[in-house]
Amino acid sequence: MSILQASNIEKHFTEGRESVAVLKGIDFAVERGEIVSLEGPSGSGKTTFLSILGCILTPTSGDIVVDGVAANAKRLNDIRKRSLGFVFQQFNLFPSLTAVENVEYALNVKGIRGSDARLEANRVIEAVDLTDRKHFLPRDLSGGQKQRVAIARAIVANPRILILDEATSSLDSESEALIQDGLNALMKGRTTFVIAHRLSTIRKADQILVLADGRIIERGTHHELMALGGRYRALYEKQYGVVINQFINQGEEVEDLAVKT
Repeated sequence: MSILQASNIEKHFTEGRESVAVLKGIDFAVERGEIVSLEGPSGSGKTTFLSILGCILTPTSGDIVVDGVAANAKRLNDIRKRSLGFVFQQFNLFPSLTAVENVEYALNVKGIRGSDARLEANRVIEAVDLTDRKHFLPRDLSGGQKQRVAIARAIVANPRILILDEATSSLDSESEALIQDGLNALMKGRTTFVIAHRLSTIRKADQILVLADGRIIERGTHHELMALGGRYRALYEKQYGVVINQFINQGEEVEDLAVKT
């Protein structure tokens, strides 16, 4: 059975007296352990789509089943606690909690408290190499350190489904490489949804869903969509051709460049 199924998902937002349709008739299913990349231009509905999959927003209409449980209003919190982990571009840390307390909070949400929670939070903070920063507040951490705290918080919750919303796009290249190693370890064996600008993440996805104007207009693997020669290929060459050229200029080897497939 699929770990997540979406059927005819619609999402409308009200702007003044107008109702704006952001998602229109989304249907798809994902198997356990798959990596799914969401691609599309700005405003295509990617972040809204992820928020609905992550039970942060509810759809205007349609059905979502997460790990065998229908995601209705009464079950959203339970599903988030039981099945979902998040790493966001803006970190979403609690500003009044230290690094280790932010991680411990994820355990508290799952009902694990006291010395057990503190020991596990400290273990995971050590695993992401932040032992010497564990009592720092977010305001005293660098961007890369904040993102490692966010990864530690996701790791400690041991989610079945991981949601990454451009988790490294605000970091410099050195921090990004370090964070990506942690994300790769976190993704192993988990179903992962990702909005990403990193070539390796997109190219290894089991499914790529291409959104435009609130609809899935193409789906497939990287090579399938490149061979199709449609919207994905045009979008990929426009957005990522610059990145490929940067790799080449830095003397790094990029195998099987997408623009040559």
